Amino acid sequence: MFYRENGQFKTSYRADQQIFPILQDRVAVLALVLFAFAVVPFVASEYLFAAILIPFVIMSLAALGLNWLVGYCGQISLGGAAFMAVGAYGAYNFVMRVPGIPLVLAMLLGGVCAAAFGVVFGLPSLRIKGLYLAVATLAAQFFADWLFLRVRWFTLDSASGAVAVSNLSVLGLPLESSAAKYLFCLAVLAVLALASKNLVRGAIGREWMAIRDMDVAAAVIGIRPMYAKLTAFAISSFILGVAGVLWGFFYLGSWEPAAFSLDVSLKLLFMIIIGGLGSIMGSLFGAAFIIVLPIVLNRVLPWLASLIHVEITTTAATHAEFIIFGTLIVWFLIVEPHGLARLWSTGKQKMRLWPFPH
Repeated sequence: MFYRENGQFKTSYRADQQIFPILQDRVAVLALVLFAFAVVPFVASEYLFAAILIPFVIMSLAALGLNWLVGYCGQISLGGAAFMAVGAYGAYNFVMRVPGIPLVLAMLLGGVCAAAFGVVFGLPSLRIKGLYLAVATLAAQFFADWLFLRVRWFTLDSASGAVAVSNLSVLGLPLESSAAKYLFCLAVLAVLALASKNLVRGAIGREWMAIRDMDVAAAVIGIRPMYAKLTAFAISSFILGVAGVLWGFFYLGSWEPAAFSLDVSLKLLFMIIIGGLGSIMGSLFGAAFIIVLPIVLNRVLPWLASLIHVEITTTAATHAEFIIFGTLIVWFLIVEPHGLARLWSTGKQKMRLWPFPH
C-alpha cells in the first residue's frame, strides 16, 4: 500500500517530465545514493572494495556505454573491451607525455580517443547490420590487441605492452586508498548515468530507438541513419573509454593488452542482455549479476561440499562455477529474455496495483 501515487498531481510540464515521477522512487533513489556515498566508504572492508564495489561501479559504467549502442540503437558490438583499451592507453599516454595534466582531463581525452576509434569502426554499420556488424566490431577487438602489443609507442617502449600508473590525485587530493578510488569512480558513474538518462529521453535518444526498431522507416520520416549510428558509436565508445581509464588506473593499477581481451567484451555483452537491453537500470543489474555471482559461487560451493563431507579441489570448484554460471545465464534468458530490468519494472507495477488483481 505504500507504493502508490495517489494525490501526486502534476501541475507543470517540468513536473510531468521528471526522471522519477513517483515520490517514493525519488526518495528511494536519493537514499540509495546517499548510502553509497556517505555510508559505504566507512563500513566496507578492503576486500569488499577490491573484489566487488570498485569492479561493480566501473563495469556498470562500461555496460551503460555498451547499452547505448546495442540496447538503444540496435547495433550489435563485440568490441567493447577494445574501446576500453583505447581509452586506458590514451589516458596513460596523456599522463606520461604531458607533465602536470589533470587526471580528469586525461580521462576525458582518453574517452575522446575511444570515441574516434569507435567512429572509425562504426563506419561499416552504414552498410551492414546484425551478425555482420558484430564480426566487423570483433575486428576492432583483434586490432586493438595487436596495436597495443606490437606498436611500442603507445606503451612507451614496453616490450610486453604492460604499463603502470601511480600517485593518482584529483584537485590535489590523493586517490590512493580504496575508499577514495571507490568514491571517484562512483561520482563518475552517477554523473554519466544522469546524463545518459536525459540523453536517451531527448531527440537523439529517440532517433537511436527509431533506428533500432526499423532503420528504413526512420529514414523515411527524416532521421539520418548515418548521423544516428555514428553518434551512437561515438558516445558509446566515449563512455567505454572512460570506463577503461577507471578500470586501468583505479582497479588494475598496472595492465597489459590481455586485460582488455575478448572475454571482457563478452562479459559486457552478457551484462546488458541479462540486465536488460535499452535500460540504464538494467546495466547496473547486469553488472551486479556478472560481478557478484561468481564470487558467491566460489565461496558457497566449497561450503556446500563440506556439509556432505566431500572435499572439492580448487580446479573442480572453478569448473563447477563456470557450469552453474552458464546454466543460470541460459535459464534466465529463457525465463525472462528482457532482463532483470523487466522483472524490476513488473514488480513495481504490481506494487502500484496491489491488492487489486487487474
